[in-house]
Amino acid sequence: MQYDFDTPIDRTHTWSIKHDFKKENGKADDILPLWVADMDFRSPDSVVEALKKAVDHGIFGYSRADESYFDAVAAWYQKRHHLTLQPEWMTCTPGIVFALSIAVRAFTQEGDAVLIQPPVYHPFSRAILRNKRTLVENPLVLKDGHYEMDLEELEQKVLDEHVKLMILCNPHNPVGRVWTREELTALADICLRHHVYVISDEIHGDFVWQGHEQTPYASISEEACLHSMMCTAPSKTFNLAGMATSNLFIPDPEMRRKFRSELLDVGQENMNRLGLFACRAAYEGGGEWLDQLIGYLAGNLALVRDFCKNRVPQIQLVEPEGTYLAWLDCRELGMTDDELMAFFSNEAKVWLDPGTHSGEQGSGFMRFNLGSSRSVIAQALDQIEAAWKERIMNNSRTVKIKRSEGLHGI
Repeated sequence: MQYDFDTPIDRTHTWSIKHDFKKENGKADDILPLWVADMDFRSPDSVVEALKKAVDHGIFGYSRADESYFDAVAAWYQKRHHLTLQPEWMTCTPGIVFALSIAVRAFTQEGDAVLIQPPVYHPFSRAILRNKRTLVENPLVLKDGHYEMDLEELEQKVLDEHVKLMILCNPHNPVGRVWTREELTALADICLRHHVYVISDEIHGDFVWQGHEQTPYASISEEACLHSMMCTAPSKTFNLAGMATSNLFIPDPEMRRKFRSELLDVGQENMNRLGLFACRAAYEGGGEWLDQLIGYLAGNLALVRDFCKNRVPQIQLVEPEGTYLAWLDCRELGMTDDELMAFFSNEAKVWLDPGTHSGEQGSGFMRFNLGSSRSVIAQALDQIEAAWKERIMNNSRTVKIKRSEGLHGI
């Protein structure tokens, strides 16, 4: 069947973080929200039907995943990512952000060093700092519009800071890199050599653009698999963030015991019943929907690419290899980060995420969510272009006035 991604859906008055809390975030009512990684598309029919059936049943008691749930998740990763998962590895949690804090607490002690690669999803650093661990940064390097890992610096910091744990973003949010097998193998060699356990956040792993291939960290080698935890969820893939359901895979029995023990320590035992049904239905019946969605998102990306090339070339697209997020280099606009945010929010009336949310390395950048109907994306780009032209005209008027005042003073 053909899915409709073109028709905008009104999400106001649904308690949507993305749409309903503009005032609380200091935004105008008429701003276009293209910030948080939450798409404006209806989830697959298989998910909606499964939820309707569960609601019609009318009982919402304590629930946990069964064998059919694992089978659906495992079949998806076998077919889509050529990765074989074992049922004993899986632990369900109400979200990956929650799981990151649990993992930091389970796998390290207060004061231990945990490494991340900014500019990166901001909850990584929060999970480290709020749990009183030492944050170590190995910044990505931007070369000719392409981000790379600085593995030489990474290994030196692992040694100097006695790093115990690394949180990897694979694919990387916000810069859109899909790490190659060669890159991940080199990273794994360093981490294994120095006994650094790797948490691989692969929540965006189903969004990979043509010409690239997602490589699960656990597929690098048997040893890398054993010394890592893979974080997965249907939330980005099928737009199910509100279902608060994620699936963690921890092959090492002792690390799995530590993680589950920490879960019990914070009182987490049961899962959202509707989230479990939604997840299973998504993996069982959402494949065609996702394939069509990726094609649609590619069209949205093409609009942004053309906009940066031909309409406002002062904004440069860092070409994404994966995710549905566009990382925009706005440094040539000549604004401070506060001015950039004011320009997009107050002049263009488009709500984007500032790059500084991802660390100081994101200064001068903005994150643009492609997950909306084509007409919304086009409107946002029109508004940005109009605001930029208006700003240029205003600057030109100001220069002319100053020149005129100078002439009168002669």
